[in-house]
Amino acid sequence: MNKIYEVAVVGSGIAAYSATLSLKSRKADYLWLGTKGFGEKLRLSEYVRNYPSFTGDGKAFSAALARQAETEGIVLTEGRADGIYAMGGQFLITANGVEYYARAVILATGVETAGNLKGEREFLGRGVSYCAVCDGALYRGKEIAVVISSRDYEEEVEYLAGFASAVHVFCLYKEPSFHAGNIRVHKGLPLAIEGGMRVEKLILKEGELPVSGIFFLKNVAPPSALVGGLATEGAHVVVKRDLSTNIDGLFAAGDVTGRPYQYIKAAGEGCVAADSAIAYLRASKREG
Repeated sequence: MNKIYEVAVVGSGIAAYSATLSLKSRKADYLWLGTKGFGEKLRLSEYVRNYPSFTGDGKAFSAALARQAETEGIVLTEGRADGIYAMGGQFLITANGVEYYARAVILATGVETAGNLKGEREFLGRGVSYCAVCDGALYRGKEIAVVISSRDYEEEVEYLAGFASAVHVFCLYKEPSFHAGNIRVHKGLPLAIEGGMRVEKLILKEGELPVSGIFFLKNVAPPSALVGGLATEGAHVVVKRDLSTNIDGLFAAGDVTGRPYQYIKAAGEGCVAADSAIAYLRASKREG
């Protein structure tokens, strides 16, 4: 039997950390699923101006949070969630081929500042994927494309190259390094995804590129791709004042709920989401 946590917090930034800190202080049995460093956005900030009592850059802020997390005994489980599924009173969270279970979930994954590629949302589940491990084997012997946001995901591109006949890679960073002979790195980025029932080609500046699928390996997948049936407006999750979503037991906090994209707002929402998740669990227990 897999362990069932009371609350799973999905994300790596300030909202996720604040929610986890609140859950820890309330003695809740939590899972914090994310990556170290509190998010690239924070670490690369030149100066943090909107957080009370702190003066400095993002690296200093991240270091201060890390010291506090260590003092408070906060535990981070490293992983990037690729699916969250409501299963009648509990949730299944998948990350890098591992399954986790929780009775409530706080989604604090942030948002991608860049816009979606034309056709990306329309072809989700029909040739567009955000999980190499989940869907790579579907493209055995086929040509595929990958848009990759950082070298952290280069290993996943190599994994895809083990299935596909050819992998066309578009990088959002400089000097990528790949080893598989069937990986081709392109300059620039695709302009659009086109096809019929499924992805058939990419539109590039220099012409068309026939592919059977395209993977987006980036820090933040759209919330609608992570959670089926989740109500969203553009890149943001629709939430009520208590940060609950249209799915019972699922809450959202931070940039993923909308502007302003500020650390102080994210921290406050993380605290509210944690309190609301605990209230939800108590109400569910009474009803049960």
